[in-house]
Amino acid sequence: MARDVTWPDSAGRATHLRVLVAGIASLVLTVGLARFAYTPLLPVMREQAGLSYLAGGWLAAFNYAGYIAGALLAAVTGDLQRKFRYYRWGLVVAVASTAAMGLTDHLAVWALLRFVAGMSSTAGMLLASGLVLNWLMREHHRPVLGLHFTGLGIAVSGVGASAVAALPWSGQWLALGALGLVFFVPAWCWMPAPAAMQGAGAGLPVDEPPPSRRWHALLLAAYFCAGFGYVVSATFIVDIVEKMPVMAGQGALVWVVVGVAAVPSSLLWDRIAAALGQVQALLLAYGLQIVSIALPLLSSAPLWNLASAVLYGGTFAGIVSLTLALVGRRFPGNPSKAMARLTLSYGAAQVIAPAMTGAIAAATGSYAGALLATAGVMVLGMGLLLALRRAERSA
Repeated sequence: MARDVTWPDSAGRATHLRVLVAGIASLVLTVGLARFAYTPLLPVMREQAGLSYLAGGWLAAFNYAGYIAGALLAAVTGDLQRKFRYYRWGLVVAVASTAAMGLTDHLAVWALLRFVAGMSSTAGMLLASGLVLNWLMREHHRPVLGLHFTGLGIAVSGVGASAVAALPWSGQWLALGALGLVFFVPAWCWMPAPAAMQGAGAGLPVDEPPPSRRWHALLLAAYFCAGFGYVVSATFIVDIVEKMPVMAGQGALVWVVVGVAAVPSSLLWDRIAAALGQVQALLLAYGLQIVSIALPLLSSAPLWNLASAVLYGGTFAGIVSLTLALVGRRFPGNPSKAMARLTLSYGAAQVIAPAMTGAIAAATGSYAGALLATAGVMVLGMGLLLALRRAERSA
């Protein structure tokens, strides 16, 4: 098992901290801003730029299609040095695609920009997490990703959107693109290039044998369900809140609450998993996320919707970090490749769900039907996790 190491000097501790900060900064830039600035800006784009419900859903779907394309690229790339180059390209694309959203009102160009922004998010979600995990294992630190998958990016996008709310929609995109430069610098400068290895996993600790095909299939299917539950709230929660008369004008605040709740959640779920086991912790997280999806259906009261935001923010990052760390430890030689294969399932849900949600909202004028469907998919995910737990026990 990987062991904790006490660094002998302050230089070693500083290096450790810089690597962790680089990973977090890359996630804030590529996911919090390039990908999810769209969530708090969706209502103002519908109001000022004439974006329809259906077009809003399709733009989100294009973003997640780009994410799948990036995950495919990561999955077929085994060379860690090439992954590092892709990581740096992703940082540049994240800044450029965010700012460029404010330079056009052409729907096709928006779709292209959302697609490449989705590709760039792979740099923070998959490549950076794999690079950080690779470094942690190589340096004999505990291979956990709770600190990497904080919800700081969501909080930053929410606070940033609130700070520039007086600007027109185009100015808001440009301002958030400029904000991305703040995170670009540490993400570029402090992420270490991966060390060359003689073979897969050379010099790295291996805690567990490779999983069976059945185990892998069940985890893929369960993670698809998690992607479905994650993306509907992540894309539409602000617009859902803004449509409630008693919550009108509070959408950005709710998004900030989601991010603040997510910041400590991954570390908390690491502790829960250490106490209960990873699959049991995932079952608990799935159940709480179902409650977060159901609360807006039960009441439009502000307290209920803030509780929904807290539960959602407190679970989605934990589900991601627990699942990716689980599969990454099973494939220590090239964890980002293993994560990428798993993430293709998660990403497929993120293409299907927004398009479905936009179509239901356009047909009914409400997000209620989509929320019900999403809760049902998450219940299915819990069933798959129970089957996964049985498979582990029988193995």
